[in-house]
Amino acid sequence: MILTIDVGNTRIKAAVFEGDILLEQLVFFKNELQKNIENILKKFKNTTHLVVASVGNVEKEVFLGFNNELIVHFVSHHDPFPFNNKYETPETLGIDRMVLASGAALRFPRQNRLVIDAGTCITYDFIDQNNNYLGGAISPGLRLRYESLHKYTSKLPLLELESPKHFIGTSTSQSIHSGVVNALVYEMDGFIDEYKRLSSNFIIILTGGDTEFLAKRLKNTIFANSNFLIESLNQTFQYKINND
Repeated sequence: MILTIDVGNTRIKAAVFEGDILLEQLVFFKNELQKNIENILKKFKNTTHLVVASVGNVEKEVFLGFNNELIVHFVSHHDPFPFNNKYETPETLGIDRMVLASGAALRFPRQNRLVIDAGTCITYDFIDQNNNYLGGAISPGLRLRYESLHKYTSKLPLLELESPKHFIGTSTSQSIHSGVVNALVYEMDGFIDEYKRLSSNFIIILTGGDTEFLAKRLKNTIFANSNFLIESLNQTFQYKINND
């Protein structure tokens, strides 16, 4: 069994896999990391590997403390990946984006793929049908948009995510909801339309914490899977084992 851990900017996702079968998953905050790993290992005693992909600021020593029980592997740029990295600065490409590209290449062969990860940031990653990773885009996620309106103005309130009641906001709160949510939806549909103009034989994969909220609002047909990154992490590690 393999325990995979995705350390994001805000939260941590953990999942236990046996082969390609997802047995259990958890989402928690960073201060709960050690306790949750200990609980998982008590429940799944046959776990042999701990695979970590991190863009957050959790120290490696926290994971290395389990070295006596597990083989610990940190996904890095030096691992084998099932795509050709054409990024101009490949060493700066986030590990999370590389794992997503890996999952897209492995799961949807011989297609052009656009992976959209809707989390703290929105990342767009394009992998062509010849398994070339060409790049993408990064923009603020929903929460960052709400927070920036509050932080960089003197009077706008900090709101929780909410579906706009109307396209035309009839109050300050409704105007913020309409602006934040609709602007992001139009952005995402615009990106998708532009990629579609560039390529045919195309699939769009939407993942991340805001997947469910956003999926039903997009006009484009997408493959929505909020667990795509954690599943891709398992697939990427299996690929490494077979290609080292």
